[in-house]
Amino acid sequence: MVTMATHVITGAGSGIGAAVARRLHARGDELVLHARDAGRAKELAALFPGARTLVGDLADPDRLAWAFSHQSLPDRVDGLLHIAGVVDLGAVGDLTPRTWHHQLNVNLIAPAELTRHFLPQLRLSQGHVVFVNSGAGLAAHAEWGAYAASKHGLKALADSLRHEEHPHGVRVTSVYPGRTASPMQAKVHAQEGKEYDPARWIDPESVATAILTAIDLPRDAEINDVTVRPGRRS
Repeated sequence: MVTMATHVITGAGSGIGAAVARRLHARGDELVLHARDAGRAKELAALFPGARTLVGDLADPDRLAWAFSHQSLPDRVDGLLHIAGVVDLGAVGDLTPRTWHHQLNVNLIAPAELTRHFLPQLRLSQGHVVFVNSGAGLAAHAEWGAYAASKHGLKALADSLRHEEHPHGVRVTSVYPGRTASPMQAKVHAQEGKEYDPARWIDPESVATAILTAIDLPRDAEINDVTVRPGRRS
């Protein structure tokens, strides 16, 4: 009997996360979809019949372990896919601690806490951790200070984890997409005061292809980092 892989996914409700979840669901893999609350969990369960849900607020990582202790967790985890993220632009001179905390909690501390929580299962399965980062995780620009700081930190987290877990056979991949057509990108354009045209940016399905390529790579190799930039449409 063929055993399908089990993946824990954050951010499966839209954009890149939804594209990845659709692809994995269509091929029969088991999905455990993270949701911030029970209402969102119900929506995800309807979108992906047969998928399990896991409720916990990424904006409050201190309480994730408590939230998970009251739920049934998967015994096996082959993939932990960190795809959820938030962005709020603003000059360093204008950003409040609340704005900093929110982006650091969701984009950096929560992925670290989720990873800590599922490492025992990942070690047993010699699984894969994927961090969907951002071009802002490689270079910071004006108005992007807090978001870029969270994503630079996510790169450091992934790099450290890779060195620590290589002896256990756990693979770690960071994906750095450029601007991708998604609700987050629409919000960024609104904050920038620019008109949003999704046709100008990367289709989430293209980023999903890069992620699945890393996941499906034979065990004799691993993709550590992959940058996905907007291409030229014909």
